[in-house]
Amino acid sequence: MNSSLFKRMALALTLSATPYAHAQNKAETALQKFRENYPQEKIHLLLNKDHYVAGENLWFKSFVFDGYNRSDISTSLFVELYDSSKKLLDKKMIPLLKGEGSGSFSLAATLKEDIYFIRAYTTWMTNFSEEYNYLRPITVYNPSSAHKLIENTDTPWTATVHPESGTFIEGIETKFAVRLHSVGKTPLNWKGYVSDNENPETPIVTFKNFDQNVGSFPLKPQAGKKYQLTIEDEKGKKTSLDLPMASSSGLHLQVESTDTSVKYTLNSKNIPAENQPYKILGTINNTLVYKAIIRKLSDSQSASIPTEKLVNGILRLTVFDNKENVIAERLCFVQPQTLSLKKPSIITDFNSKEKSANALTIGKDTGFDSYSVTVLDAKSNSSEEENSLLSTLWLTGDLSSSIDKPAQYFTKNNNPQALDALLISEKWKRFEWYSIISGNYPFIKNKPESYISYKGKVLSQGKPAANADLNLIFKMPDSGLKFHQIKTDNSGLFALDNLVFEDTMNFSYQLNTSDKAIANGTQVYFQPAFSFIPLRKDLPFTPMKLTDRIQGEELPEKVAKSVSTVTFEKFINEKITDIEEVKIKGERKNKTQKLNDALSSPLFKSMNEMVFDFVNDNNMIGGNNILQWLQGRVPGLQISSQGPNTTATMRGGNVDIFLDEMRVDASQISMISVSDVAMIKVIRGFFSGGFGGGGNGAIAIYTKRGGITGSVPDNGQSKSLKEMKLKGYDKEEPFNNTMYENVPQTDLAKDTRSTLYWNPNLQKDDTGSAKIKFYNNDEAKEFKVIIIGFDQEDTPLYYNEILK
Repeated sequence: MNSSLFKRMALALTLSATPYAHAQNKAETALQKFRENYPQEKIHLLLNKDHYVAGENLWFKSFVFDGYNRSDISTSLFVELYDSSKKLLDKKMIPLLKGEGSGSFSLAATLKEDIYFIRAYTTWMTNFSEEYNYLRPITVYNPSSAHKLIENTDTPWTATVHPESGTFIEGIETKFAVRLHSVGKTPLNWKGYVSDNENPETPIVTFKNFDQNVGSFPLKPQAGKKYQLTIEDEKGKKTSLDLPMASSSGLHLQVESTDTSVKYTLNSKNIPAENQPYKILGTINNTLVYKAIIRKLSDSQSASIPTEKLVNGILRLTVFDNKENVIAERLCFVQPQTLSLKKPSIITDFNSKEKSANALTIGKDTGFDSYSVTVLDAKSNSSEEENSLLSTLWLTGDLSSSIDKPAQYFTKNNNPQALDALLISEKWKRFEWYSIISGNYPFIKNKPESYISYKGKVLSQGKPAANADLNLIFKMPDSGLKFHQIKTDNSGLFALDNLVFEDTMNFSYQLNTSDKAIANGTQVYFQPAFSFIPLRKDLPFTPMKLTDRIQGEELPEKVAKSVSTVTFEKFINEKITDIEEVKIKGERKNKTQKLNDALSSPLFKSMNEMVFDFVNDNNMIGGNNILQWLQGRVPGLQISSQGPNTTATMRGGNVDIFLDEMRVDASQISMISVSDVAMIKVIRGFFSGGFGGGGNGAIAIYTKRGGITGSVPDNGQSKSLKEMKLKGYDKEEPFNNTMYENVPQTDLAKDTRSTLYWNPNLQKDDTGSAKIKFYNNDEAKEFKVIIIGFDQEDTPLYYNEILK
């Protein structure tokens, strides 16, 4: 975890003046080892809407956290789509930059109406329990299916009861949490009462639920009494269960979390002296933030932990005896009503007219570089209504149990009593104290690679090509050619690491040898160093079920709108395609510009560049040395040679030289003939690809290898070049945010889109602001705006409001 976020959270409090000379520190040592070696990642996906119809695209923005900070552990995310029978339908691998990435699924038009599931995980997460993978249901409608989805309101519910800190002791008042569970929907309204078993119809204490998940009540048990809990829902259904038997001795931990402190009280009865002294440890995100030693425990002792040095999150308070056995434990939330969030300053220019252009500006904030933004028709729901980024970050990302609509605990009108009761009913399962104290740590078998990695093996005439030089010529998507030379080890093996590219990458290879027979007999085999891991656990139950569709019945309004949107967007996309084709024909680039675009990556493009085209201008070909050829053709460029050493200077400073955008010494290209060159680019001054160079410019040389520059001289080399393909990251479908910009609005069908704007990576402009432009549908009068961002300290900015 980022130490700056914790504000030096380590505290110490001694409740007794007597030193704890013989204190055991096994728990603290074990925790430190666990925190340092086994960090825990968790995932949140923001979807562009809360439901889909077959034939639509599903867009997602991913956030991967290490605790409460965006993760630097993983650079790749695996996202999978399953049907309700756990059949894998599609899978995507996307790159992560500072824990963030985005992608999309194209939902086939033939998908049956049903509940589907999105799973997301990293390679690092596969070393731990699957319970902490991201696994969420999505609803996909299809009016042509024989069955339709309806809410399952007939499923039974059950209840569990949980005493605070897990202890129930005679004569000590205890707060109980009551938790409802169901494979469908739990009732929104329910109540209950406690009675003793001798008079089951006579309530001792009554209570009403906080929400559909949880309720609570206090109870002070009498010696020898047995108690039972009776719960009744709004439909009159009742269930009863026994409370645990109260103990005659023990220790009870009572906690109250406010915005200024976490106050805890230790109540005890008949505690054996040999179990003392006691130790209390407080952890947040598996990090020790509080420690107290109690030499001698009285019947009731209290202390407070100031929250000014803590962060929002689940605080786990654990009481140990002198043998480091866990006696009591309690989870609570730090500052439940003062969430550490930043809010954007927003300027709107909205127009609710049909298909009208709308603008929204996020004001200057130097702490943020980019934002994730979605705008919906205010009548539509977003994926954040059920499980928001905040509830994942602070709650469900660390708890494996099923919680209905966890987002409600972090809204404006949240009920801190409900969240507290919920946490009484939960246990922290990221690690068990007993296990790590005993030295039982997770077994790490899968270590994350840096982006995409491949392992390769070179065989020459059927034998490993040991310690051989292999030339690789990559055709990077949208980035031209890349030349790379690697050396194999004693077994003919090599590795390609840290690759970042979409779709597929074509490349040719050639063994660096003058023996043509050996070169022609060379084979290279690749194996990815990454892999998708099959899901082992069962899919979760959902509150929906399938029933027979009645022929001709009216579709639900939201489904009808989504179906209409699919047809509407298809028509718009066809119009845009037609317009683009006409535009391309009317705006043909000159051949040199096209060659420059094909060969140069964005890092090697500059407004201050001079391009020499050796493919389309044969008059430029001549000479045998590239640098000598350039002499006199570029103002200010000086080429000097002394023996085998050649240097290039411009304006008195050395100029970097690049071959296929890889920095090389001048001596390395002295043998390359001008006739083998496709293009030379001379860049003056600073440019993005300089990577810390002197700023005097560069000479970028692009060869004709790879065959993308037209008629390439053979020179006898093409016979030994062999082509292959490597699979990269999955390409994301573009979201059309400017659909009416170039499309006439006349004769267009009714626009019923729910998602009006989607941008998972909105960058700030030169003024420091971020501007959004979107087009309204035909109905929206208000807009639901969701903005997510993180500053350099990883403090979240979260905005989810309805604007007019």
